Amino acid sequence: MSVLQSQKVIVFQLGEEEYGVGVEQVKSIERVQTVTRVPNTASFIKGVINLRGVVTPILDLRMRFNIQEREYNNQTRVIIVTVDDMEVGLIVDAANDVMDINQDNIEPPPEVVGGIEADYLNGVAKLEKRLLILLNLNKVLSKAELEELKTIEAKS
Repeated sequence: MSVLQSQKVIVFQLGEEEYGVGVEQVKSIERVQTVTRVPNTASFIKGVINLRGVVTPILDLRMRFNIQEREYNNQTRVIIVTVDDMEVGLIVDAANDVMDINQDNIEPPPEVVGGIEADYLNGVAKLEKRLLILLNLNKVLSKAELEELKTIEAKS
């Protein structure tokens, strides 16, 4: 199978839904640590963490997608991703696994999936008994929000 026919993704959970994000954008998966709040930011921006000497803005994806918040537990993870040359941490309920998805199994996104706008999605992968929502991280954060995060990063 050629590289072009499959896509490697990190699979994570928010509630009952499974999502995937391309491994090329993922730097690491971390346990939740103390987040320093930053005033006057969007509600889904939890604040910043110091990750190995790098100040990294942290977003709660549940809040970003208007999914009810819940307490963090020992399954909760922060997926450190790169968006527009910037590292951002995404708080998710659990990070499950890494998998290869054949391009033939990926369909274009429907208008709305579980309340998440199609703009945020690259597609939906149908796998045996699972549906995997593939996120487009460059759309999950708008340019204005990325600028806001860069400002936070610069101040820290």
